[in-house]
Amino acid sequence: MSWRVVVISHRAKLDYKLDYMVVRGETTCKVHLSEISILLIESTGVSLTAALLSELSKRKVKVIFCDEKRNPVSELVSYYGCHDTSLKIREQIVWNENSRGNVWTEIVVEKIRKQKELLELLGKSEAELLGQYLVEVRYNDETNREGHAAKVYFNALFGKEFSRSLDTPINAALNYGYSILLSAVNREIVKSGYITQLGLFHDNMFNPFNLGSDLMEPFRPIVDRRVVEMMPEKFEHEEKVEMLSILNEKISIEGRNQYLNNAIGIYCRSVFNAIHDSDVAQISFWGNEL
Repeated sequence: MSWRVVVISHRAKLDYKLDYMVVRGETTCKVHLSEISILLIESTGVSLTAALLSELSKRKVKVIFCDEKRNPVSELVSYYGCHDTSLKIREQIVWNENSRGNVWTEIVVEKIRKQKELLELLGKSEAELLGQYLVEVRYNDETNREGHAAKVYFNALFGKEFSRSLDTPINAALNYGYSILLSAVNREIVKSGYITQLGLFHDNMFNPFNLGSDLMEPFRPIVDRRVVEMMPEKFEHEEKVEMLSILNEKISIEGRNQYLNNAIGIYCRSVFNAIHDSDVAQISFWGNEL
């Protein structure tokens, strides 16, 4: 099972040789492709061979590219994630609307529950209000309890003056963490044979990752907690490396401790099974301990 998150931060040439990724920079090193789950190209001074990119795609390795400010701007998405991709996409196009709505409702409830648990962990009284929102969630979140909970939640974490639209190190950290989560979720969507454009709830014609945006929601509080722990006054390379390490955190899912990167895969597959069988009880959310 792949488990490494490999970050290339300096000028280097990456190529493929005998099942290894060869990194040629100031020194030369090799990493076996079977060990890599995510490859983050943080420097624009990195060059890659087409042979390497082809092999990474075949092995379902998520490749993320950064801009000159070292912020993620794009990712490599394979055309075909598994042998029956064409069948899975045809099914996805006609997913039952009621089943989609039920799954989205469960995702919203779980997201608010995890936000509530984080506030309780931090001793915030606003957790009680989120508990009230939990019982008020209706089918497909028609009353937008998710939006109301988000406002209370972020103000409790970062203060009454905080806004997600502000250009601050805290928001930079949140955005970076969410982009890493989204990439990990997108990897599992494609790996399971589905496409990222067709979502359950998100339906933005300009968003190529609508489904990823849906499925990542219950994992956001993991990023939020890390940002609260960091409370960064700047967000540069060192802070990005710390944020990236969340993928190697261990969390509980299906009664076992798993790395977050692996838990995302278990969760995504359970969601697809729940939609296919119209049974939300099949969804495996990660454990109750933050």
